[in-house]
Amino acid sequence: MSSEKRTHIDFAPGERRLLRYTIVALSAVTLVGTIVFVIWVLGKIIGILHALVFPLAIAGVLALVLFPVVDLFQRRLRMNRLGAVVSLFVILFGLFLTVMVLVLPTAIYQGSQFFQSVPEIAERGYASLSARFPIALPMLEDAITEMEVRSMLPDAEEAADRTMTYLGFLVGLGFVPLYLFFALLSGNRMKEYVKGMLFLFTQKRQNEVMYLGQLFIDYVTAFFRGQLTIALIMGVMMAVGFTVIGLEAAIYFGLALGLMNIVPYLGFIIGVVTVLPIAYFQPDGSTQLVMLVLAVIAATQLLESVLLTPKIMADRSGLHPALVVISILFWGAALNGVVGMILAVPLTAFLVTLGEHVKSRLCTEIRPDEPDGQVLSNTIGDDDRHT
Repeated sequence: MSSEKRTHIDFAPGERRLLRYTIVALSAVTLVGTIVFVIWVLGKIIGILHALVFPLAIAGVLALVLFPVVDLFQRRLRMNRLGAVVSLFVILFGLFLTVMVLVLPTAIYQGSQFFQSVPEIAERGYASLSARFPIALPMLEDAITEMEVRSMLPDAEEAADRTMTYLGFLVGLGFVPLYLFFALLSGNRMKEYVKGMLFLFTQKRQNEVMYLGQLFIDYVTAFFRGQLTIALIMGVMMAVGFTVIGLEAAIYFGLALGLMNIVPYLGFIIGVVTVLPIAYFQPDGSTQLVMLVLAVIAATQLLESVLLTPKIMADRSGLHPALVVISILFWGAALNGVVGMILAVPLTAFLVTLGEHVKSRLCTEIRPDEPDGQVLSNTIGDDDRHT
């Protein structure tokens, strides 16, 4: 028996190319299948555990945004982790109380005025629609009247289930500060826990998984850190602008539309659809007020596009605007609504980067620039050498 055994296989040039294409195709199909399966599983989990997942997602995003502040307190103020987290919570609570003291009286006044104006807004809207659509509106009213309203309403059991779901969701939101506290307190220990769960894999695979996980976290952190800043600035600008021009419930609408811009373009779309009719049908509404509201929204969007996004975000996602819109629609459907829409941009950017990483890795492993057959011959020879 020979002490060393080596097998050398020679392939024709066409066979080598076909083998390479087959390996790449199988790898691509496996990757796509894995991603689709993971998305499907996440969608099911979020759909079932929505009341739990959404508060955890909010706390996780806020933790990623606030991690640098805690680290700064530890370095500059010589605090331990617990002291830094507690100090941050005290500062955030103080800022919240300050904003409430400054804004709450005006917000309460605007809210009460708006609710008093709702009947008049509805009446003016109905009168305007009746004048513009004298035939279509009565037909629509008759159709609604003839419909069985009872069949449209949920039964008692379904209504009770929905009520419990909403209550569970609200209770879950109340736990967000607690989740955030423990997430900030854990610090980088979460990485050690995750890496410990990968003990079945080789060190190389562990490093690769940790690299991809850190890449995803970096995308999420950069996106939300910038997008939250932009959304808050836009919300304050629109709240002040709407208050100046005399829109009903200006603070509520301005802050809401600004925060909706966490999902790109959502605030602009919702603002045009909801705020413009209110500006026209409110008691002192007019076409002039509608134009002023449009001017505030347009000026805010222009400032966001020209100054805020280039300075704060610096095009960190690298995605085309059309791809951003498509990703929002896709992830919103795949992950059951709001959570998917919020995570759409970082998820898509991560998948694009993951595809490039896998592509470069495949090119490295296949090494088409080597002499034909050398990679396969060396691989087979190395395997047989241990037999």
